Amino acid sequence: MKRIEIYDTTLRDGSQGEGVSFSVEDKLQVCRRLDELGVDFIEGGYPLSNPKDAAFFAQAKELSLRHSKLTAFGMTRRKGIAASEDVGLNALLAAETQYVTNVGKSWDIHAREVLGVSLEEHIAMIHDSVDYLTRQGRKVIYDAEHFFDGLKANSEFALATIKAAADAGAVLICLCDTNGGTLPPQVQSGVKEAIAAVGIPVGIHPHNDSGLAVANALAAVTAGATQVQGTINGIGERCGNVDLTTVIANLRLKLGVDCLQGDSLEHLTEVSRFVFETANLNPINNQPYVGVSAFAHKGGMHVHAVNKMASAYEHVDPSLVGNTRRILVSELSGISNVAAKAGRKFNIENDRAALRKVLEQINELEANGYQFEAAEGSFELILRKVIGRYRKFFNLQSYRCAVSRTAEASPTTKATLAVTARGQQIHSSAEGDGPINALDGALRRALEPIYPAIGQLHLIDYKVRVVNSGAESAAKVRVVIQYRSPEGIFGTVGVSENIIEASWLALVDAMEYRLIHDDEQRGASVPAPAEKS
Repeated sequence: MKRIEIYDTTLRDGSQGEGVSFSVEDKLQVCRRLDELGVDFIEGGYPLSNPKDAAFFAQAKELSLRHSKLTAFGMTRRKGIAASEDVGLNALLAAETQYVTNVGKSWDIHAREVLGVSLEEHIAMIHDSVDYLTRQGRKVIYDAEHFFDGLKANSEFALATIKAAADAGAVLICLCDTNGGTLPPQVQSGVKEAIAAVGIPVGIHPHNDSGLAVANALAAVTAGATQVQGTINGIGERCGNVDLTTVIANLRLKLGVDCLQGDSLEHLTEVSRFVFETANLNPINNQPYVGVSAFAHKGGMHVHAVNKMASAYEHVDPSLVGNTRRILVSELSGISNVAAKAGRKFNIENDRAALRKVLEQINELEANGYQFEAAEGSFELILRKVIGRYRKFFNLQSYRCAVSRTAEASPTTKATLAVTARGQQIHSSAEGDGPINALDGALRRALEPIYPAIGQLHLIDYKVRVVNSGAESAAKVRVVIQYRSPEGIFGTVGVSENIIEASWLALVDAMEYRLIHDDEQRGASVPAPAEKS
């Protein structure tokens, strides 16, 4: 099988997704990461559509891309206008990219009803546009919009449109399932018809409106397509484009097809999360291959099997795509989960009594609203208490949070607290943007002079969820806080009917987790005496 080209349109088609907006600098950064990943083409945008895309192409000229070829995207000429006078085509030329992507209609109703031209005129529009761009020294990829719907409605016209582009000098015809409603068998037959008609390479551009974008991309490749167009994480209009992270992994690991370059596959998860972060979107936990839950195991029987033979419940090694295996602890867990989660760190794999006790505590806490799947810091503290490797560094005596506002001013928050640490009582206060920020500031102010390691603890995410919604405003809430520290990224959890108390519990767990690890890193081999209440 020939090498498959990967054509990324995250910066153009992906930006049409709901809630997605890239700044010029965002686009430049994504462009660099895609080049490092080794995609063959990066579609930077539509230069005529908005000033931001025009600015991107102006600045992208300074990029030193090592592998990827930057492409500009635009429409065929308008009706009744010579190609050389069309502002859209000339904007493509002004982008100064070696490759340009030109899109035209393949469905007869779009030519007649949307563009308002005869079928003959639209075929001429395609030919003239590709011919003009080619004569100006550009390599043209022609996107056949609505190709599969057009082939079904009027195959003669659909095939005539792509023949016109090929005859005018296009280097590749990309068949677009624009509405995302085509099934894999129809994609396969359509790709074969197109290849027979044009005699040049053919690509596929699937959308995911039927949940079949990845299947359609693979069907097209097995039918002879040599390029796949899509977006990182499948972002895009409506239900999105095909997810290139899934396509790339399937091509390399399942079909044995050459795509990307060298060892770049192991950076797939990293690039996926970078694009989510840059686009300000929440990651999709159960996203194939690169999602945080893609190799997460929760059922006790599953974990027991994975510990013996990973392939029992993993279709590929997660490290191949830069991901990691995760063992979750919950009410569905067995002793195997706890043993795997604790690992060799605490040397209790074979201590079934200790493992059982930890599991019982986890089950009891989860029955009361706790979850530890994203709170490994709190889980480790429970385990340490069971095996005698826990130290309490401070005790709360009291805290108070006061929020006030007037009609003329924004709310102000102040927290005051008293704690005991190392035999002394410490009073502290701090103002903050809200109760949690103020409490965190007051606790740090009290403890950092004694325990400087707390200064290395940084909050990066805060989430709250109602546990028992039937209780309405009196319901319990679960707070999960994510931190970054020298130990890496970890989470802690607290549950209470009071959101401030739930947050306090998670805050305290984070402080203790950081201080215990700092203690051990400095050589403490046994727990220090517990702080007395």
